[in-house]
Amino acid sequence: MLIVGCGYVGRRVAALHRARGEAVVAVVRSAASAQALERDGVAVVRADLDAAPPADLPTRGAGVYYFAPPPESGTTDPRLAAFVASLPRSGQPRRIVYIGTTGIYGDCHGEWVDETRPANPSVDRARRRWDAECRLRGWAADSGGELIVLRVAGIYGPGRLPLDRLRRGLPMVAVDEAPWTNRIHVDDLAAVCVAAMDRAPSGAVYNVSDGHPGNMADYFNRVADLVGLPRPPVVRLADAQGRLSEGLLSYLRESRRLDNGRLLRELGVTLRYPTLDAGLPACLTADG
Repeated sequence: MLIVGCGYVGRRVAALHRARGEAVVAVVRSAASAQALERDGVAVVRADLDAAPPADLPTRGAGVYYFAPPPESGTTDPRLAAFVASLPRSGQPRRIVYIGTTGIYGDCHGEWVDETRPANPSVDRARRRWDAECRLRGWAADSGGELIVLRVAGIYGPGRLPLDRLRRGLPMVAVDEAPWTNRIHVDDLAAVCVAAMDRAPSGAVYNVSDGHPGNMADYFNRVADLVGLPRPPVVRLADAQGRLSEGLLSYLRESRRLDNGRLLRELGVTLRYPTLDAGLPACLTADG
């Protein structure tokens, strides 16, 4: 298995494959990431995807997970484009599992959304992910390679809770004004990734969430209660400009509830943490 961008999610996916006795090669940029993975027994290739991917990446016949994020600006994903362009040199993968985002649906006004919903990205971070999806579909159509797209909700887990924001006492909108949001525990996401690699039909697209949409303000309040921090001060949405970051405001302008039925039916995955009640306490344990 080859994992391109082996960070928070990738390390867990690598561990699942290694537990089955399968070899894993990880592509990372930093020396610190490389050293951590090597300590775990993962072979590492250091590469800067903003330059040119190495021509000798072991992609031929491999199962490839593409987890590398796009750049932080623009409307396209040149990193993914460069990787796809390198495949004729390094060799045709058996299949690619790509982590994208449910942000490609845009604002759905709180409606339930399944994978048949047309893409309607309204912000650049979602446009970059949609560009990546489209480029990978082009690769699959041209090369005959297998592609699985995972449209992933907000990821939470050990070390991935908004504790710094809570400690700083930054405000959040009121519960009655907060949009619907969707989440997935990182361990469940890793299990879904492996299931998609193992048995998803080629061309499949899956919403990856726990299936229990929530409320952004309620999420922050529940995390605060869990760790014994004060709940964030409340700001009305009409007064939020200048008090909340533009990035957070962009999330607050979108509301949707994700249907994960296809994921459960086709991949036969049983989520370990199907609700925040189950998942949040596990984020504080040593093993997550």
